[in-house]
Amino acid sequence: MSWQRLTVGEPGPEFEARPPGQDAFEFPDTECDGWSTPSLCLRFASVRGAKHRYYRRPRQDAARAAVHEATDSIVFAVADGVSSASNSELGAVEACRSAVERMLYLLSSGERELDFRDVVLHAAERLRQLATERLGGKDPETGEVAGLYATTLVAGVVHADPAGPTVELCRIADSVAWVLDRSSCRYQPLFTSKTGSDTLLVSNEITPLPHVPDVLEYSSVQLEPEHALLVGTDGFADPLGDGDGRVGDLFAHHLGTPTSPAWLAHLLDFSRETFDDDRTLLVIWPHTGEAAE
Repeated sequence: MSWQRLTVGEPGPEFEARPPGQDAFEFPDTECDGWSTPSLCLRFASVRGAKHRYYRRPRQDAARAAVHEATDSIVFAVADGVSSASNSELGAVEACRSAVERMLYLLSSGERELDFRDVVLHAAERLRQLATERLGGKDPETGEVAGLYATTLVAGVVHADPAGPTVELCRIADSVAWVLDRSSCRYQPLFTSKTGSDTLLVSNEITPLPHVPDVLEYSSVQLEPEHALLVGTDGFADPLGDGDGRVGDLFAHHLGTPTSPAWLAHLLDFSRETFDDDRTLLVIWPHTGEAAE
């Protein structure tokens, strides 16, 4: 029996997704992942939005995560390629890969408190390297790199701790993170949000990688047993708003316990009129031994 697509309020138009251009075969319509460590449970999913499905554009969101086995920590990165950049889908993937790679390296070097400026500079340098290759060896200006690979980025780590997992994270541009209190179904934003509850109009003014601001947006929090960490792109953040609407209710209900990666992808692909962007969501729960749905 097939899963029927979930709708929230008025649904958007239904149609069979069109394939992206033939050169975009490395960027699947949907991807998801999930696994657990002794202390933490992770799931993430990324789905192509209706606009990109219709206009034959690849998914421009990405997420990556890895466990640092020596410390039982999880490092992660979530990115949203900027639509005006010609190859932002590759920029998002490479920003995530290089950020995760750098965080693993720093943890293995004995750093418990990560130097996030080092992490984002490493990701920005990777985008510059891609642009250099693309331009035939020419040393590109920052604007040229942005024109090819501009992307948002949230990078972070969750440290296992007997007193409760601790989260450190930073962001470039407008992707967002929250702590979901599963007992009260309330969302606590860890960065400034650009929208209110179920807001329909949003701002597109952001300064993405490869630009690195002088002062990074940084946040840290300790997770309680009833908490879950959520990190998402604006394709999820915009319809979520401040979490007190229908989208917030839907996800609070389904994320009360760790779900399967495939179900998270299905959930994330809900239909709602006017919200047609790519959506990515990464969730980390303190491990309780509860089985996935």
